[in-house]
This record gives sequence, C-alpha cells and structure tokens, in this order.
Amino acid sequence: MKNKTKFIMFLVIAILLILFSSLTSIVAFVTDYQWFSEIGYKDTFLTKLTTQLTIGIPLFLILFTLIYIYFISSKRNYYKEAKVKAPKGGERNLNIALGIGSALVSALVATAFAGGLWLNILQFLNATDFNLKDPIFNNDVSLYVFELPLFKEIMSLVLFLLFVLAISTIVFYLLLFSLRKPNIKRTENVLDIGDFKNKQTIIDILNKDIFKRAIFKVGIFGFVGFIIIALNYYINTFDLLYSPRGVAYGASYTDIKITLWQYRIMAILSLVSAITILYGSYKRELKTALTGPVLLIVVGIAGTLIGTGVQQFIVEPDEISKESQYIKNNINMTQEAYGLKEVTSKEFLVEQNLTKEDILNNKETIENIRINDYQPLNQVYNELQGIRYYYKFNGVDTDRYTIDGEYTQVFLSARELDTSKLKTKTWINEHLKYTHGYGFVLSPVNSVASNGQPNLLVNNIPPVTSTDLKIERPEIYFGEATDNYAVINSDEPEFDYPKGSDNAEVFYEGTAGISLGGINRLLYAIKQANLKLLISNNVNNNSRIIINRNIKERVEKIAPFLSYDDDPYIVANQEDGKLYWIIDAYTTTSNFPYSQPFTEDLKTNYIRNSVKVVVDAYDGDTDFYIVDDKDSMIKTYEKIFPGLFKDAKEMPEELFSHIRYPENLFSIQTKIFERYHVNNPVVFYNSEDVWDVGEEVYMGEEQPIKPNYMMFKLPDEEDVEFLLTVPYTPSTKPNMTSLFVARNDGENYGKLFLYRFPKGITVNGPKLVESKINQDSEISPQLTLWSQEGSNVLRGNIMTIPIEKSLLYVEPVYIQASNENSVPEMKRVIVAYKEKIVMEKDLDTALSKIFGDLNREENEDGLVTDVEEGENGQAPEIDGIEEITKEANELFNKAKEASREGDWAKYGEYINELESVLNKLNQNLGIEEAESETEEQEQEQTEEQE
Repeated sequence: MKNKTKFIMFLVIAILLILFSSLTSIVAFVTDYQWFSEIGYKDTFLTKLTTQLTIGIPLFLILFTLIYIYFISSKRNYYKEAKVKAPKGGERNLNIALGIGSALVSALVATAFAGGLWLNILQFLNATDFNLKDPIFNNDVSLYVFELPLFKEIMSLVLFLLFVLAISTIVFYLLLFSLRKPNIKRTENVLDIGDFKNKQTIIDILNKDIFKRAIFKVGIFGFVGFIIIALNYYINTFDLLYSPRGVAYGASYTDIKITLWQYRIMAILSLVSAITILYGSYKRELKTALTGPVLLIVVGIAGTLIGTGVQQFIVEPDEISKESQYIKNNINMTQEAYGLKEVTSKEFLVEQNLTKEDILNNKETIENIRINDYQPLNQVYNELQGIRYYYKFNGVDTDRYTIDGEYTQVFLSARELDTSKLKTKTWINEHLKYTHGYGFVLSPVNSVASNGQPNLLVNNIPPVTSTDLKIERPEIYFGEATDNYAVINSDEPEFDYPKGSDNAEVFYEGTAGISLGGINRLLYAIKQANLKLLISNNVNNNSRIIINRNIKERVEKIAPFLSYDDDPYIVANQEDGKLYWIIDAYTTTSNFPYSQPFTEDLKTNYIRNSVKVVVDAYDGDTDFYIVDDKDSMIKTYEKIFPGLFKDAKEMPEELFSHIRYPENLFSIQTKIFERYHVNNPVVFYNSEDVWDVGEEVYMGEEQPIKPNYMMFKLPDEEDVEFLLTVPYTPSTKPNMTSLFVARNDGENYGKLFLYRFPKGITVNGPKLVESKINQDSEISPQLTLWSQEGSNVLRGNIMTIPIEKSLLYVEPVYIQASNENSVPEMKRVIVAYKEKIVMEKDLDTALSKIFGDLNREENEDGLVTDVEEGENGQAPEIDGIEEITKEANELFNKAKEASREGDWAKYGEYINELESVLNKLNQNLGIEEAESETEEQEQEQTEEQE
C-alpha cells in the first residue's frame, strides 16, 4: 500500500513538473487559440493542430509499439542463446528503460514528421495540377512542387530512424553483454556454455551465435537503408531539372546523356548493395557485405569523371548545337515561372514630333507628371507633419484617388505612433495611454508650394483637407510600427491627439481585442511577462487586450506559408471614411523545373502575387483576397484552408480600385526579363540581345532605375492609367530599347506590356539624358553653383513619359541646406525633349519654354490670346476666391490662437499653410504670371544688351 501511495505521489509530482515546465507553451497555445478565434480564423489555426495530431499520435504509437517489441524480442533472444536466466528484481527496471528509450525515439521521429511535414502532407493530399509538363520526363509540374519534396523528407526521416536503430541495437547488445554475461568455456575450437572466468577474447565472443543475430539485425537495417538510397537515386534523376552545370539552369546535355544513366545504374546497384549487405551479415562475410557498396562508389566516381570528360571534350567544342534544346527548355519554363509568358509585345513608333497642341490635348498626363520624389518627401513629412516627437512616418507610398472629380496620382503616408520615442516610458503610457497613431498626409505628385515643399491636400491633426476626400476614422491601432500590445476600455482614457497645449482623449469604440475578464488576466500577464496586467487597478473586467498589432507580423502569423511584400501601403476608403492597409502576398517555390532562380541564396524560381491582404487600421479585421485564381499553389492552399481566402470579387469596390501591381514583383520580373525576353536559344547563348535597366543619377548617386508608378495614356488607349514602368537599354549602351509596363486599373490589372522602340533610330536612354544635363552649358554651372553655397543638390527620379508618339523626360531637382535639421525643397524641374533641355521653377514654365507658352494660343487669324480668356475676349470669372479667402482667414485666426497658447510649432505650421493659400490666391489673380512675364522681359533685355 505504501508503494502504491509513493507511486501516486511521484506521478502527481511528475505531472506538476511537466505542467510547470510547459506552462509557457500551454499559455501560448491558449492565447493563440483565443486570438485566432477573435479574428475569425479559428479553423485555420486548428487545421495545423488537427493535422499534426492526426499524423503524430498514430505514428508515435505505431513506432513505439514496433521499437519496444523489437528490443523486448531482442532481449529474449539474447537470454535464450546465452542460456542466461533473467533476474526477477532487475528485469522490470530494464523493461522500463527500454520503454522510455523507445518512447524517446518514437517521439523524436513523430514530432519531426508531424511538426515539420504537416503542410507538405496537406499539399500532397490537395495538390492542384499546373497543367504544364516538364520537357524531359513529361510530368506535371505539381509533382515537383507538391509531391517530391514530401518523398525526400520522408526518406530522410526513415534513414535517420534506421541509423538510430542500428546504433541502438549495437549499444543494446553490448549493454546486455555487460549486465547479463553468458557463461562460456572453450572446448577445442568450440565455445560452449560454461564458466566465464577464463575471459575469452572479443573475437571468440563475436563468433558465437549470441551476436550473430545482432549483426544480422544490423544487416536488415542496412538492407532497408540501401533500398531507401535506391529510391533516393531515382528521385535524384528528377533533380537534374535543377542542375547548374550547363550554360542555362536545368538539365543539360551531359546531365541527360551521362548523369541520368549514372543515377539509374546507381539506383540498381543500391538494390544490389541491399542484398549483399543482408546476405553478408547473415553469413558474417564482410567482403560479401561490402561488394555492393564498393561497386556503388566505383560507379559514382566513374560517372563523375565521364561526365566531366564529356562536358569538356564533347559538349564545349560544340556547345550551341548540343545545348540548344536545353536552353530552349530553360527559356520556356523560366518565362512560365515568373509570369512572363503573358507579356504583350508592341511596337512604339517613336517619332518625336510633339507640339504644343499635343501637350494641351494630354492635360491629364501632364497634370500627373511627378515632380516630387518619395525619398526627400519622407523627411519632409516627418519634419513638417510629425507634430509631436512620438509620431513617425515610416515611408511614403504612391497611389491614385479621384479628388474633386479629377483622377490624381498622390503621395501619402500614415502618421503612426512610436512608443519608443515617449519621454516618459511607463507601462501605463506604453500600453494603456498612447495606443494609436492618427491620420495621414497626402499630397499630389505634380505640385509644390512656392517654398518648394509639397502641396498638402490632407494634413494636420485632426486631418484637414480642402478636397472632397472623406476621413471619418483616422485612428491607427494597427500599423507597420505598432509592435506592442494595447489595453483598451481600461479606467485610463486613451490619448487621441494633441490639441494645442492640451490633449484630446478617447475610449476605443471598435471590435478588436480579447477580454481580460476572469483567468485571461493571468494568462496574458504570463504571455506578456508583465505582472502589471494582473495587478493594475486601471484594468477592469470590461478591458480588452489587442495583440499582434504589427500588420506584417499579424498576416505572417495567420498564413506563414505565404511570402509578404515589405511595403504595405495605407488606403483611405471613401466609402466608410476608414483607413486600411493593403499588403501584397506571394506564393513562391524553389522546385519549379528548369526555371532560373532569382537569387543564388534563396533559390526561389517561381513567384505569383496571388493574394491581396487588407487590414483594417482601426479594428484589425484581416481579409485575404485571391486575385490570381490561375495560380495552382494558391488553389492548393485554398483547399487546405477553406475558410481563409475570399474571392477578389468580394473585396469592396473602393478598396479594389487601390490595388497596385507590386513594385517588388515587377523588379524581379524586370531583372529576369533582361535576358529572358529572348526566345531564340542561339541568341540567348551568345548574349546578343541582353538588356539592362536604365540608369539615373538619383540623390547624388548613379544607380539602376527602380520601377516607378506614373500616370499616362498608353498607345491606342483613350484614358490615362496608373502604371508601373521601367525603361530598358541595350547592355552597356545608353540608348533606350523598350519600356516595360504593368497596368493597375480595373479589369486591366496585372497585364504586362513591352513597348519596343524602332531599332533604326536612336532613342535617348535615361543615362544619356542625365549626361546631357551634366553637359548643358546653362544647367550644369547652376547646379554646381548651388552645391558650393552651403547646399546639397539632390536630383530625383528621371521619368520617361510617353505622350502620343513621343517621349518626354522629367526630373525634379531638390536643394537641401547643409545644416542637420534642414529639409529638402523642390526648386527646379528639368525637362528634356529631343535635343532640348531646360530647367525651370515649375513644369508648366519648362514645357512652355520648349513647346511655346501653354497659357496662350493662336486663333485662326494668327492673333495670340490667353487660353484662359472667356467668350468675347473678356477675362473669365475667377472661381474659388471666396473659399480661398475664407480658408486664409481661418488659418490666420488659428495661428493667432497658437501664438497666444505658446504653441510655436503649430504657429509655424499655420503660417506655412497660410503662405501656400496666399500663393494660390496670387496664382488665381494672375500676379505670379505677371511677375513671370516681367522676369522674361528683363531676361530678354539683358540678352539684347549682351
């Protein structure tokens, strides 16, 4: 009875120790379950868990039973052959030890299999055909993406298990021999059971039948192992489709003619080795056992030498002929893998015959030419619109909105809260008080204020706009810089936004968060490793905790099998006035046959932007929308996680109008397309038509042009579109050969076009235009002069803009003072057309200097009139004067109020805004035009005097 009580106490203590040591894991599981349930993805969370349990538990039980029975039977056979009687007292402990050892081995293998391969198994069971076959073995690509990776992992685990069992068998028999020594005596040349005191040699003992069975069992493991190796060599034949040996990635001539047969022969020899090892271990003949493995090694060495010889002496002297078909395979499969088969190639007949009428007729394109640049703009936003030290703009995004009825390209950035910048870093401040960012800044890409700063259409806190943009819920609880948890609905009101010398406060009204009632306070105190969650008087039963607020970490936790773009962007939804984040998600693999990997490190050779993820910045609702239903990988994931994905048609129309073709994906496609726009294997081999992405001088450094979002009208199209473009030049040459374009709007989203320029004429590439700017006798001295006056001259992106059948080049110029806190100011715009290059204070002036005054036109009688004149030659009525005046008065009153309160930062902001409004008023009244004309007249007089 006492023994039973001790056993129960021991068991209880062991369970408590296990629970305590696993407490963190248990809490993590429970809180994860609650979080997935809260956001509506409980089934997604349980899919992984149920799959692991469904696979892991039966596998563990099967392995444990087989391994335990194996060792028990081995022990009995040993006792029988050694004529040893098992002692009654120690046998139970040995059996327990065998059980523990069997359980450990079984748990290790089952955990590795179920924990690491659960997704591979589900992919195998739900595989979707690509409807594309590899060119060598004629198998559907799904075999390589979904099936073979699982087979390889299973074989690796089986080999590992066999190795462990083989070592364990040897150790086990040696252990038995030391614990249960047989009685052996020598009679002539035979070992018989008897007294063991005369210490026979190890060789004598090993020759006895006691160890014959142990050696045979090891031989069985070797037999099974070499069968697995044979299967591995068979699978290696398919791995030739990823061979780097030839001139192009994938199976080459030598791989198919030599290495393929080498692998097949080695697979057969592996089967022979399995038989020789089994037979040799049974007969205890080492030479017989090693015959197969030795042959395997010889064939491996011979195959390698023959392959090297064939490559050097047969292939390389006649490489084009021998490798032509394999190069073609590589081109076709690479284009398929990166979505480049869908590129539509069109001729763009560059005539360079633009007139002033063409400029006026393409008003929408001209008005959306970007004269701002995102890199200096990020600094400007942070300096001018950061408002308080704890606000931060992480980056500037490009998008398009319909503003006051006009389709407009804009820059915008979210104003997020960075709690690491708080000067008083208390637990209440970081988690209960300062919980969210506030609003965003938006400015058009095509205009700046008179001081060179962006013309802000949305700014300040609360957001102020003179446009029809709708902003009703500017709070940002989920964002790129939001890395900590927040407790909402506590007794401590949240800081909402700064309000003069005071702060506006608020209580969260959304749906996010997990209740902190009951045991949850203890659970989340353990999870966040902070006792204050448990003991704080500010946390009540109505409080909720919001976790996983970083949008990148949020989506990765929900769907870790997807890859995510590193540039989420904010969208102001005009339907409900809320802010949303859109994140591009990709399906990728490194198992697409014959496809060239994008990088040597990652080996990724297939990518699709199949999913757009939308995250509500206020409530945290996260939706995954499939935008590419042709992708077999996302179809497979959709089968595995049926409640995770939604159809793109379910995305709100307003949000769908803001999806963009990802810049990162386009950069990858652009890089691959430099070589893989060629379909002729001979041209590809000789690198006769390799392209480079055009280069530019950007922010003082020469670099390849990154893809740029721009708005212009494609040839044969009637309306301007939001497009992603990059120019190509022939390798090592400055002239431009083509323009690569991705469409973004409506039903045309995702369509790729390549506009090829005629080969008979020279089209200036961006680098050539940059060189001409540097050599221009008027522009270059001016840029040099500015840079010597304590300022830095920064040149933005050079944009290549198609208009009609011509190309226009535009580049903004920024000037930044050398002092530390200065912000860049856009001071000039360079416009290049044909051989003309001008640098003026704004785009209209520059275009007027090249094409004639855009504000004047000639009538049929040859008389010059203002474009803005109304009927009968009378000046038109000036619209908006009353509104502008009213806005100016409001800003002036706000500036006075800020000065009375001593808030000089706000005072400066209001004065800057007032200056912008007054400049707008001057423009409407024609003052600026008059000054411009006076300046031109003075310049003409100076030139005449000279």
